[in-house]
Amino acid sequence: MGSLEWDLVAGTVVLDEAAMEVFDLGPQDFDGTVSGIGLRVPPEDGLRLTDIIEGVLAGSAETYGAYFTVRRRDGHDQWTHTAGRVLRSDSGQPERIVGIVRDATAELAQATLLRKLEAARAQQTTIVQRTTEALSRAVTVDDVTAALTGAGALERLGADGLALGLVEGGNIKIIALSGESLEILGERRFTRLDGSLPLSHAVLTRQARFVTSLAELGDEFPLLADYLNRIRYDAAAYLPLIAQAKAIGGLVLFYRRRTEFSPEERNLCLGLAGIVAQSLQRALLFDQEREFATGLQASMLPRRIPEISGGEIAVRYHAAWSGREVGGDWYDVIALPRDRVGVVVGDVQGHDTHAAAIMGQLRIALRAYAGEGHPPSTVLARASRFLAELDTERFATCMYAQVDLETGGVRAVRAGHLGPLIRHTDGRTGWPKVRGGLPLGLASLFEYEEFPETRLDLVPGETLVLCTDGLVEEPGTTITAGMDALAHAVRSGPQGAAALADHLSDRLWERWGSGDDVALLVLRRAPDPGTHRAPRIHQYVHQADPEGLSEARYALRQALRDWGMPELADDVEVAAGELLVNALLHTDGGAVLTMEVLPEPVRRIRLWVKDRSSVWPRRRTPGEAATTGRGLLLVDALATHWGVESRGDGKAVWCEFDAAGRTRSAG
Repeated sequence: MGSLEWDLVAGTVVLDEAAMEVFDLGPQDFDGTVSGIGLRVPPEDGLRLTDIIEGVLAGSAETYGAYFTVRRRDGHDQWTHTAGRVLRSDSGQPERIVGIVRDATAELAQATLLRKLEAARAQQTTIVQRTTEALSRAVTVDDVTAALTGAGALERLGADGLALGLVEGGNIKIIALSGESLEILGERRFTRLDGSLPLSHAVLTRQARFVTSLAELGDEFPLLADYLNRIRYDAAAYLPLIAQAKAIGGLVLFYRRRTEFSPEERNLCLGLAGIVAQSLQRALLFDQEREFATGLQASMLPRRIPEISGGEIAVRYHAAWSGREVGGDWYDVIALPRDRVGVVVGDVQGHDTHAAAIMGQLRIALRAYAGEGHPPSTVLARASRFLAELDTERFATCMYAQVDLETGGVRAVRAGHLGPLIRHTDGRTGWPKVRGGLPLGLASLFEYEEFPETRLDLVPGETLVLCTDGLVEEPGTTITAGMDALAHAVRSGPQGAAALADHLSDRLWERWGSGDDVALLVLRRAPDPGTHRAPRIHQYVHQADPEGLSEARYALRQALRDWGMPELADDVEVAAGELLVNALLHTDGGAVLTMEVLPEPVRRIRLWVKDRSSVWPRRRTPGEAATTGRGLLLVDALATHWGVESRGDGKAVWCEFDAAGRTRSAG
């Protein structure tokens, strides 16, 4: 430590021998001025010192102190500290400064080291916290690998590259790689757990290995030699993953520009390995339980769907993604007597293996009752009683329908479940009103096993969609929003049953990110366009559906234009409207409208309106003031022929139109 005296009036500076040494000045280098001292002080530090001293001189302070650097003749920078006192005259004017200068390199080096250590500790704490937080959300093994290799993962770990392997039998399987040039390690995705590679050696010995020169590993592990020149890293930490006293895998962290691993850094790597090991162990157990649960669930569903004539059926099933939960959703297709088919979707309460087991028993019971030929209402009543008699408190919702694809007749019942969606041949969709009963199990518990049937008609080319609520429930919205989305997806989807089922799965199940199971069944009745000489169209009109009536009239006019008989459109529309209104007003249900070309013996149009009432219409003679009763009179006036025929459990009213000429009569 040296001393200095600065005469502010004369502008001279006196340095003792020790001060000359601090500034690395020789007698010939120093001229006794402030600028002479500045020879060894970098300009930026000189300006900073000048500002400090001028501030003291201009104010009332008497002392100052500052750190600055001195650039010595050998090129090294030396941290230096100076402190001084300002001596003033009786009038307060500064006259002299006396002070000291000393070499502060060792002092600041220690402080710098402490700051670096503190920063390193803070960084290590951040690495542990961020890694723990990321892995805390990982449920499956895929989640763990995504957390370790996703965006920002390497930065979070404080590494430049990563390789993760799992022990499988006598091998290590590499399940994750991240970092530049490490993709070449994928060439040896499976390696023997024999110690021939540094990762397997770390796993076998359960000892971590810290390497600051990868090139040194070539002699010890010849199998690694081919990769060392292609891996662009300088150092690596090979870490065994130990969980419950068992080595379940290994983790390699790669680094660039690292020449050592301090004790703190080694402890950090070991801590990270422990966190990853616990997360992987938890994920492996989850995946095993999940595989068992989904396997149980899958075994309860039908292995194949029977082939049907007159249509096509497609089914899809998506298991929920959340937790270990598996649900009790199911679907089934049942071959019935008299060439009919039963279709069902249902959902047992709960999301666990018990729900899946109950679902399997209930599905088999319902299939047995349906196969015996019972009507749909009886099938659900017996299924409800069966569920109530099981040793369980669970209930189930269900939608069941018997379909005759030859006639298009559908007998539908539901037990607390979502009703069916129908796509018509013109692309419109609708949710027919299917009366329902209580959920299965509850219906028997409350002794109300009433499941009223609803009769529907599926005309050729129409599609019936059944699903569980997982397909229409979007978190945060009402179920009606999901039903609207399903209807829109069905309208915009392809015609084929399988293609439509895929379309709905892609659009809706992935859209909701469903945390619930989804069972989906799509049944399409084969279209019946007739032939080139005798084309045919079909349309179903629901009760209380004014849009259906207008759509039907438009479809008739468009078909007649396409068939080259547009001159018949007005008459056909009026007759069809009268027959449809009669059916919708005077029967309990909708009506099927069919129009076809009859080419022989004279090309003509035949119009059919089929309903489920056995009561035949009567042609009346209303008075002049009557406002109703003229429907059949109009049909008789417009058509060349008309009549009524029995059709199964209902009737069909028909009329014909001949563009060449008409001799009207009733048949």
